[in-house]
Amino acid sequence: MRRWGISLGAVAATGAVLVAVTPAQAAGPEEVNAKGAYLMEGDGEELWGKGTDTRREMASTTKIMTATVALETKGALDEKVKIKQEYRDYVEREGGSTADLRTGDVLTVEQLLPALMLPSGCDAAYAIADTLGKGDTIKERTASFIGKMNRTAKQLELGDTKFDSFDGISQGGENYSTPKDLAKLAQHAMEKERFSSVVKSTKSVEEATNGRTYTWHNTNQLLGSYDGAIGIKTGTGTRAGSCLVFAVERDGRTVVGVVLGSDSTKKRYADAKKMLDWTFDTKSTMNLRELPEGAERD
Repeated sequence: MRRWGISLGAVAATGAVLVAVTPAQAAGPEEVNAKGAYLMEGDGEELWGKGTDTRREMASTTKIMTATVALETKGALDEKVKIKQEYRDYVEREGGSTADLRTGDVLTVEQLLPALMLPSGCDAAYAIADTLGKGDTIKERTASFIGKMNRTAKQLELGDTKFDSFDGISQGGENYSTPKDLAKLAQHAMEKERFSSVVKSTKSVEEATNGRTYTWHNTNQLLGSYDGAIGIKTGTGTRAGSCLVFAVERDGRTVVGVVLGSDSTKKRYADAKKMLDWTFDTKSTMNLRELPEGAERD
């Protein structure tokens, strides 16, 4: 068995895995701006937290659960989705991030996963929810899908997590989680090969059945900037602030972290860096990967 790069056989062979902790590490990372933050090992061991169990809005990190439900719905990935004008209208009305899906194009749910996770496409989230939910109307089907998200949260014992949207644009203020719950969700999602392969990519190119080519760039600028970064999702909202769920594989360890409610995009990445440097007991330099002109920011 192997989880997140940590060999259980190696543990058995040595009897224990000892990670040296310096006095500075024992105190935790300094000056983390975020209102809520959390760090844990890939095996679930807690490393550090701030506002660990405080419920907060999570913006587009919601889409981690959207993808998880799609991946756990039998036969879903091969479902063909014809893009509706309603999806585009929704993004324009709500001012949401978009994969710029074009009305009439047909893609599979599997092709929509990078559209969901890289440019943080709210149109892709809408398409997935409408396709995989049950009911006679779009409203019924998307509500059904959100119900699946909440049932999955319950199954994963995420007791302080609730969804009222498929993409993080909350209509009723009942879309929230905690740093600890989001880390647990991320850990679960990253164990799925298709999910982990999508979120570690800085770019994805997909072709619709009519031949239109889509190119999506990952809004997570920790990828390609911090050594060992392998995902996973950004989020930004007026009430939620700047959010980031991230994972790093380094020195034989995999660490997952969460930042909720940073004051800005720049500060959320600075928070992640401080947390990771503390975890790996290092002082690193980090120049954020530039996003191409016209690429989505989230």
